[in-house]
Amino acid sequence: MAASEFQHFKYAIIGGGIAGVTCAEHLEIVDGENSTVLISGSDLIKAVTNVLHLSKSIDVFDVEDKHHSYLQQICPSVSVKPAQVKSIQPKEKCIILSSGESISYDKVCVCSGAFPKQLLPEHKHVLYIRDTESVQKFQQRITDASRIVVVGNGGIATEMIYEVTGIEIIWAVKDSWFTAAFIDPGAAEFFKPELAKDKTSKEKSIVKRRKYTVDNLQIKENRDGAVVGGALGPDWHEGLDVSGGPRACQDAESLRRRRVQLVTEVEVVALHEPLTLHSTPELLSRLTQAEKISTDSSGQAKAEQWPVYVELSNGFIYGCDFVVSAIGVTPNTSLLKESDGFTFAPDGGVCVEEDMQTTVPDVYAAGDVCTPSWQWATHWHQMRLWTQARQMGSYAAKCMWSSVSGEHIYQDFCFELFTHATKFFGHKVVMLGLYNGQKLNGQYEMLLRMTSGMEYIKVVMKDGKMQGALLVGETDLEETFENLILNQMDLSSYGEDLLDPDIDIEDYFD
Repeated sequence: MAASEFQHFKYAIIGGGIAGVTCAEHLEIVDGENSTVLISGSDLIKAVTNVLHLSKSIDVFDVEDKHHSYLQQICPSVSVKPAQVKSIQPKEKCIILSSGESISYDKVCVCSGAFPKQLLPEHKHVLYIRDTESVQKFQQRITDASRIVVVGNGGIATEMIYEVTGIEIIWAVKDSWFTAAFIDPGAAEFFKPELAKDKTSKEKSIVKRRKYTVDNLQIKENRDGAVVGGALGPDWHEGLDVSGGPRACQDAESLRRRRVQLVTEVEVVALHEPLTLHSTPELLSRLTQAEKISTDSSGQAKAEQWPVYVELSNGFIYGCDFVVSAIGVTPNTSLLKESDGFTFAPDGGVCVEEDMQTTVPDVYAAGDVCTPSWQWATHWHQMRLWTQARQMGSYAAKCMWSSVSGEHIYQDFCFELFTHATKFFGHKVVMLGLYNGQKLNGQYEMLLRMTSGMEYIKVVMKDGKMQGALLVGETDLEETFENLILNQMDLSSYGEDLLDPDIDIEDYFD
């Protein structure tokens, strides 16, 4: 191999998503004298901006798509290579790129993220929302759509249901209530009226920051031809026109209208082509709604077949223009092999120890690709969210530097308490600790306070101590409840007065 094809860096990072970019930024902070290379599958990288600290362990922030030159400008010790990684050779401490170039390293952090779980692989009428490029494909398809089926019950599906207007949406979820990955049935009832509200002009945010489109960027493809990009952040839909339906047929009011039909406790059984459905009487008899209505060149309405028909486990069949699959993710460990000494958790993530190092020396991992294998703190659990990707990327950088410098560091405080702040249906949402009673095996009590359309507060209690909380709306209770969970103060004497709106508990426990 020619010398020009070989480069050495102190640190190497694979992945230009939130975890990888955060890792690179913090390596610049802790060890800017040594060289770092970040290998991204796209000219786009994910940059965390506008960080706002709500409490000791709760941050809210924006995630922006930026050209990779941005990272090199703010981090002089970091070089970015827009390239696809072909393989990692951990024994030789070498990374082989698809271009044939080789990179050697002292420490490497794998931040390759996750792939969307496949509903039906390689189906032309199924879209997966995971990265910027997939969002652009969705935006192109929805322009002429009349009805879509959204499958999934997590954050991406929830945000899409709220943002998409002007078309009919069939929302198919496997649970008995929506957004079950984050909220309980009570909170779902609080949010339910939002499904029927039309979008107001105030909800259309104006994004002033610079946006990059994939039209003028070099995009790398993986072995299957799929575009590789960083996972979406909390504001992926802002600045995008995601109203559906032919523009010539709808006025402004129609384009803002929400038409959501929620179908619970179902899964997708099969997708049928129009010819198959209409030639099979048994299937046709279960078609639950009318055929697609379009307008011909003379302005006359006419019925036509839908491009695809979705059969659900309840026996019903819905026609639609396309299906959006948002059923979760699978860690992207394709570069890591058991034969090289890596171990993998039951959820598919590569196992990392308390220093974010895998079972292979000098190979670290952060973000969706990894699963912490140490004993988790009582009030922490992994959910593969952008907040945790940022936390892990930051901590992995400190751990790599610690290994190089010999300086001892303590495990990051973020692993003491699960926290996540986001927005659902236009409302601020904060999740703390065991907010849904995770790990408690049903042995807990709940305190609730709800003001319709304004706030929903749920506190999880066990043996008089707060174990978790779900806060919807501008409650300003996150810092107080964070401290009560961490301190494990006995609150038995307060009972239901803990959520009495006439008592300023913020001031009381300050």
